[in-house]
Amino acid sequence: MKIDLHNKNILVTGASSGIGKGIAEALGNSGAKIAIHYNSNQQNASELARQIGNGSEVFQADLSDSNNCEKLFNEVVSRFNRLDAIINNAGTLIMSPMESKNWVNDWDLTMAINLRAVGILCRMAIQHFQANGGGRIINIASRAAFRGDTPEFLAYAASKAGVVALSKSIARGFGKDNITCFTLAPGWVKTDMTKESIVKYGENYILDGIALSRLTEPKDIAPIVTLLASGLADHATGTTIDINAASYVH
Repeated sequence: MKIDLHNKNILVTGASSGIGKGIAEALGNSGAKIAIHYNSNQQNASELARQIGNGSEVFQADLSDSNNCEKLFNEVVSRFNRLDAIINNAGTLIMSPMESKNWVNDWDLTMAINLRAVGILCRMAIQHFQANGGGRIINIASRAAFRGDTPEFLAYAASKAGVVALSKSIARGFGKDNITCFTLAPGWVKTDMTKESIVKYGENYILDGIALSRLTEPKDIAPIVTLLASGLADHATGTTIDINAASYVH
């Protein structure tokens, strides 16, 4: 059965590359109109909008600024009239050793993008969905939320754990409003954002820690997001889905 998302408007944050791009492509291939959020890569975002079609448009916002989070959501609703789903994918992965002089700043920036922005956008989505008959929220977390991470990524792991708790709370609190919320917890995903870490640790080292023979790619995550956005799995609301090639199963 092919999933049909025609007449669905979906916001995907961090969609100009990596996991977000893969998700936006898959949703677009199922017929959805995509609000493609980007921070700095306008060229990639615009090309993606042309590739997807369906009336998809691009929206710029630096999500480290809380005001920009609200502005982004309001601009999307203004131009799309209504949203049916939001995919909170945008994030940052800052390598910050304990001895770094920038440790506190790195912590604050990580929390601002990975958790605060997600919280703000979820709040605005909930209010919008309550006024429009419901909707779906899909948040991208990480296996690090459950298994922790290495010392230089303390903030990253903590921020993603916050996303998981936030998502469960939304699912429990707003289901009667026809609002569902899901979390995906990938492990290593081969993207530009993880390139520095993959180089540091080595691809063979990472492969030794997973059960499959290749690293996870955006194309492995996108189909599950498409399913969740369709409404076919609404009774899995509150669920966290592990997509980490059995490197951490809980």
